[in-house]
Amino acid sequence: MKRLFAVALALALLCAAVPVFAEEEMEPMYTLTAPYGFKLGASLSFDQLRNQKYLNLVKAHFNSITTTNEMKAYSLLDQKATLARTDGMPAMNYWAADQMVQWAKDNGIGVRGHVLVWDAYMTDWYFHEDYDSKKPIADKETIKARTEYYITEVVKHFEEKFPGVVYCWDVVNEAVADGPNEYAASDPRHLRTMRSGAVNSFREYMGDDYVSLAFLYARNAVEALGADIKLYYNDYNAYFADKAQAIRTLIQEVNTSALDENGNPRKLCDGIGMQGYIGGYGTQDGCLVDSHLDMIRDAILGYNADGLDVQITEMAVRNFDLNQADKHAEFYAKLFKVFMDLNGENGNPLNAVTIWGLTDTNAPKGNYVYNLNSPYGGLVDLKLEYKDAFYKVYEALKQ
Repeated sequence: MKRLFAVALALALLCAAVPVFAEEEMEPMYTLTAPYGFKLGASLSFDQLRNQKYLNLVKAHFNSITTTNEMKAYSLLDQKATLARTDGMPAMNYWAADQMVQWAKDNGIGVRGHVLVWDAYMTDWYFHEDYDSKKPIADKETIKARTEYYITEVVKHFEEKFPGVVYCWDVVNEAVADGPNEYAASDPRHLRTMRSGAVNSFREYMGDDYVSLAFLYARNAVEALGADIKLYYNDYNAYFADKAQAIRTLIQEVNTSALDENGNPRKLCDGIGMQGYIGGYGTQDGCLVDSHLDMIRDAILGYNADGLDVQITEMAVRNFDLNQADKHAEFYAKLFKVFMDLNGENGNPLNAVTIWGLTDTNAPKGNYVYNLNSPYGGLVDLKLEYKDAFYKVYEALKQ
């Protein structure tokens, strides 16, 4: 009974704290972030194309989307169509992704391409001879040729079918490891060798330089199209100092790995995607900690010192405790003030913020989505109604 009373009291206080804004008088949030130099993005899954209220929320306040899974290789690659080809190159099925990019185009919203190369969940058959998992792994040159073709064709497909809509690509995702058993101790890049006990297939079968090669293929594709598409390296925990240093070392290698016709290094990678999951994974411990704000600021400035732009690509301000709703709202506003203050005297190091945990979740405790985004971490609730966190951010941007 006491717990029920405490929850009811917390809800009452939360409702009392919410400022009153008439819906028709509210400005789009993305117009409020624009003077500070960054786009405002939201995640979009294929299922959410059927949720008109969610689509209306995105249209109202965001000028960028990231498709959650539909533009990843394991979603696009089509084994049956690949086996029917005679040139040995992979075939893709763009049916779902095209609908999502078309919706973005129809509503004047840009798209972050996510992601060209990622070892997690990658289709195993892609690496085998004749695309048959029962046969041996293909040789490195074959894997390189397949990957160059895949990257070139995917970038070209979306640019030619939806010119200018996909404004950037995450070229490689999560190539830098955290755990000491997931990279060679002598490697300052901390290049991932293992993930959850499985080998990093791209590194294992394509080579230790697969990150640089992926960026080279993507840069060549963009330049051949004459397109204005920026290329990013994307990773989680990218604002923690040790991992940030490893990422910077890796991208310094990428950006010195290829030369132009004059013998000068080609800048293959334009920037860093910081995923921005903030707080404990599945636990309130480590959530809403002010020191993270300084860590995020310092990491962004560090990347920018290397000549790299930064985008927050998958942000979830985690909160697992309903009684911490006020603190969550205040922390969210402080986080946006960090973003606002970064651009200006520091140039424009941050050019986009994409919110992954936009809504609260009713996923069961311990579930991946519960742990990743947290039950009370959204700017909107389960009914997609604005929370105090939304209004606090809105007020901060209006100042």
